[in-house]
Order: sequence, then C-alpha cells, then structure tokens
Amino acid sequence: MSESVSFGYEEVSPEEKTARVGEVFSNVAKKYDVMNDAMSVGMHRLWKDKFVRRVKPQPGEEILDMAGGTGDIAFRMEACGAKVTVSDINQDMLDVGIERAMERGIDTLVWSRQNAEELAFPSRTYDAYTIAFGIRNVTRIDKALAEAHRVLKFGGRFFCLEFSTTEWPGFKEVYDLYSHKLVPQIGKAIAHDADSYRYLIESIRRFPPMPEFEQMIRDAGFVRTRVEPILGGLVAIHSGWKI
Repeated sequence: MSESVSFGYEEVSPEEKTARVGEVFSNVAKKYDVMNDAMSVGMHRLWKDKFVRRVKPQPGEEILDMAGGTGDIAFRMEACGAKVTVSDINQDMLDVGIERAMERGIDTLVWSRQNAEELAFPSRTYDAYTIAFGIRNVTRIDKALAEAHRVLKFGGRFFCLEFSTTEWPGFKEVYDLYSHKLVPQIGKAIAHDADSYRYLIESIRRFPPMPEFEQMIRDAGFVRTRVEPILGGLVAIHSGWKI
C-alpha cells in the first residue's frame, strides 16, 4: 500500500497534504493573528510569552524560528537581542510577517522560505530552534525533528509550542464542543473561511499525545526532553537538548 498521512480526519498522500496545507495557510494568512485572538480569547499571547521565557533567548544567539511566518515568536526573541531567522514553507505567511516587521521598524530579522523537512541551512548552525503551532502541519514530523537536530549546534536547544489534548475532566468535553462547532463558524465570520479552520481543529485531534510526541523528539536524537502542559495539556511546551 502507498504511504498515507492525515489531513485532518482524511488520509491522503504526503504530496497532497503538503499542497493542501499550503492552500490552508495561504487562505488564512491575512487574518491569521486576528483569528488566533478570537479563537483563544487572546490567551495565545500569554502562551507565546511563556514559551519565549522558556527559550531564554540571549543577545547574539543564532535562533531558527520555524513555521514562524507572521513573526509573533521572532519579534519577542529579537527584543531580547537574539539573531533570528524566520522560516516558513508558505510565502504568504512570510509576507504577512515581513509587513508586520516593517510596521514595527524591525529590520534585523532574516526571512527565509524553507520546508521544515529539508532545510537548506548547514549543520550545527543554530543555538536554538523554535516552532510554535506549526509542527502538527508538517507532513513528515519525524523528518522535521531530524532536521531540527541537524541544524542545531552541540549544546543547542529545541523548543516546540503545540496544541495537545487536555487531561482536565469536564474541560475537555467543553473544549471539544467549542472547537468543533464554534471555531469553523468564527472562521467563516472573520476570515470568510470555515473549511480551513475546520482542518486546523481536526489537525489538533490527530496530533500525537504528549508522551508519544516526546518520544518522537527523543527518537530524533534529543536528550533531557521535557513536557510542560498548559491548561491540562490543551497546549504544551516540548523541549530537548542536542549534546
């Protein structure tokens, strides 16, 4: 049988997933940050602040922010003095980030269109690798993790912020109802696109549970891995070291 991967609740070929995910993010790029505020009631800002505090970017450090198109994580790390390369497979998302950087007067970021599974950067280039709310949209997650490990220097650190599955009784059921029933309608009202947001919610449901994803990070070669659940695991910060 030919290889298949999940696109939301569908099983498709890897090539079709890559193409369809690209369409999703091209469709939502202009309204991506507005929708994040609407869907999370602004909490995504607090999650990202906490994430960057865990990364602890230092002045002069070389950091690769993968799937960071709109710049949310990069802007926070650049303010700490880090030298950040923002990479994304989707040019529309990068264009939004570049425009936002110009509006803020930030001209120190490097913007680079890259596929997380096949990075063009040399091995042992970066002090840290970050990816926020992007790993679940990668077609072959294991390849992306292997590439993250490759481009990190020895002693480099990996940090991933991603939705997971909350383990809080009661809250899980409420969130499932909200995400499946209301989020696509919010997407339709704000971004005029219910289908893209239906996929984004389905992709969360298909993402590996926290222990399984942590094992994938270990399998890629990282050590001293750690998982920090937020809201019982609705969101989680995963981390590891390359030694």
